[in-house]
Amino acid sequence: MEESPLTASLVRRCIAGDTAAWEELVREHTRRIYNICYRFTGSSSDAEDLTQEAFIKIYRSLNTFDLQKGAFTTWITAMTRNLLVDHFRRTKQERMTDSMDAPPAADEDAPNVGERIEDVKPSPDAVLASKEKQRLVHEALQKVSPDLREAVILRDIQDMDYREIAQVLKVPEGTVKSRINRGRAELARLLSRTKGQVM
Repeated sequence: MEESPLTASLVRRCIAGDTAAWEELVREHTRRIYNICYRFTGSSSDAEDLTQEAFIKIYRSLNTFDLQKGAFTTWITAMTRNLLVDHFRRTKQERMTDSMDAPPAADEDAPNVGERIEDVKPSPDAVLASKEKQRLVHEALQKVSPDLREAVILRDIQDMDYREIAQVLKVPEGTVKSRINRGRAELARLLSRTKGQVM
């Protein structure tokens, strides 16, 4: 991912202590970080909390970022991913007691940030069909193993390339491709099973 000159300038200003530059960076990247957290956790309230945690962690580590070694977006994605791994480990015991067939979280149908600021109004039927499709994909994605899920999220939802994902996950590109393929196959299997149950 190419670093925009504006982002590079904002990062340099932040490191120099410019709080206005930090606020601009947060505004520029909040949606991306929130979406990663939401897609991984499946909960809007957890995603909001984790987004705040991610920005605190990023701010505290900002002086370790090296513009010469990679893009800021890749770096903050890696920081967010590490936070999510820690969160996953902390909450693993709670999840082990949950059934795979448990009803979805109460905020499952809450609109994401993109839906809240969308300008174009599709027909009510199209909105309903789209929300149902999103809900089904979201529920199925939550059942995919975390390693495969995060690879699919970074590639198909965050639109990162294989090299960037390899940097974020700290695994070879071949492993990234394998995880994406396996994750997509698992997601397709889960969705086809869901479709069979609905019909």
